[in-house]
Parts: sequence; structure tokens; C-alpha cells
Amino acid sequence: MIVSIDNNSGFCFGVTSAIQKAEEELAKGQLFCLGDIVHNGQEVKRLEQLGLETIDYDDLRTLHNIRVLLRAHGEPPSTYHIARNNGIDIIDATCPVVKKLQERIHKTYLEHRDAQIVIYGKAGHAEVIGLQGQTNNTAIIIESEKDINKIDFNRDIYLFSQTTMSIEGFEALREAIISQIANQKSPIVLEAHNTICRSVANRVEKLKTFAAEQDLVLFVGGSKSSNAKVLYEHCREANPNTYFIENANDLQDNLSPLSKIGICGATSTPQWLMQQVAQALQNLPQAYQKS
Repeated sequence: MIVSIDNNSGFCFGVTSAIQKAEEELAKGQLFCLGDIVHNGQEVKRLEQLGLETIDYDDLRTLHNIRVLLRAHGEPPSTYHIARNNGIDIIDATCPVVKKLQERIHKTYLEHRDAQIVIYGKAGHAEVIGLQGQTNNTAIIIESEKDINKIDFNRDIYLFSQTTMSIEGFEALREAIISQIANQKSPIVLEAHNTICRSVANRVEKLKTFAAEQDLVLFVGGSKSSNAKVLYEHCREANPNTYFIENANDLQDNLSPLSKIGICGATSTPQWLMQQVAQALQNLPQAYQKS
């Protein structure tokens, strides 16, 4: 059995930076994190064992004079306001790509008050909450072209995207909006900004190539990760014999004998977790292995 780990999988720059910042700040003393630092339960548990304490928004409102790390997903302005009022020291680990997107959306909101800001993303996702906050929570969240009935086609539209969504989904939504506008009597402006992270988007073709070369693919990801769900579906398109697992405990002992098994993951999947899965595979009973 040949087990390969995809070299292009694993933490993106933003997550890597946030994890490093957390480890550096933990060495200085007590540190809290607002929400799971990454959408991967195994990595969250590892950092909690190092002393990182995860809190929610209710906790943030009641705590004072502590240090709180903001994860790569970013936060709305209200979070910073609460922190200032409570004397909380913010360690801001917002991904630079997300931070730039927040600034673009906020600028558009201020300059085009009569228009609609539409965000292609997952409602309730941490990043989307931060983006929507840049518009005083007036932005319209669209998860697919099926949701375009939420848009008022009598007003100008400025379209952005959560950074970890699929390019294909964004283009489908853009085309659906263009088609709807064409049926309107009064013309309106549509400005569509593909703000999907390039480092994430560029992984798709490499991931599909990797998956197609395997007999079986094990996609390692967190159940809360939006990016994991998107990349997993791309893997399944390239290789139907693809399975989503969260860790080595999800491996099945009755794997058929295979010669090539590939392991890959999301931008929120740590390398050490994929390596654990690879080691667990090598330890399976010899009857299930084929050289």
C-alpha cells in the first residue's frame, strides 16, 4: 500500500499565522480566543492543552482586563467596541486577505448608501458575520443563485464573496443576477467582485489532480469548516472513491486492498493530523494492504 499526503493541503497562510500568534502569546501568559481558533476540533484541542481558553460573545461581554485573540476569520466592529469598553487587550490575528475585504466592503457601504451589498457566503459563518458588520448588518447574504429573490432588483448591487467559497458558485450567482437584471425595465448597476482567496482557489485544480491519481482518497477536515466542505466536493468530482473523515478514528478496518491511497485536507486541516491518518493506515492489518 502506497500512502501519499497532498503537499498542497493543510493550513493556509492566514490560519498558520493565527496559530503561530496564539502559541507566541500563550508563552507570555493567560490567553483567550473568541470562538474556535480554527474549524478543526483536533487543532483546537491541541491548543487548549497548551492553555488557550475558548470563549463566546456572551463571555466577551462579561469579562474585563484580559487578553483575547481574534482568529483569522475576522470580527465585526462591535467586537472591538466591546473590547475597548471592557479594557480587553486584543491580539488581532485576522487574515490580511479578510482584513482587506472588510475594508473594501466598508468603503463601498459608505460610498453607496442607496445600493445593496450582497455577500456570497454561508449565513452565520464567522467570516461572514465580520463582513456583514462592515455594513451595519445591512448586507444581504446569499448562499447560492437560488437565493436571489432576497435581492431588490430596483437598486444597484455590489457583489462580494466570502474568501473560502467556490469560484464556480460565485460565477453561477453572478450569471443569475445578470440574467435577472436583463429582465428588468429600469437598468441598475451591478459590480461583481470575486474576492475568493487566490491561495485557496488555486488549490482546487491541484487537489483534483492529486485525487484523480489515487485509488482511494481520504479527505481530512473539520465538520464546522466551510472550506473543507467545498474542497471535499471537488475531490469527489475528481475521484468518486473519496471519503470525508475528521481523524484517524474514522478509518474503517474493512478497507478493500488498494495500492494507492491519498490523504488531503482543507485550509483548516493541520499537517500533523494528516500524518496521523497516514500512520494509522500503515498500521492496519496486513490483510488490508497491497504493495
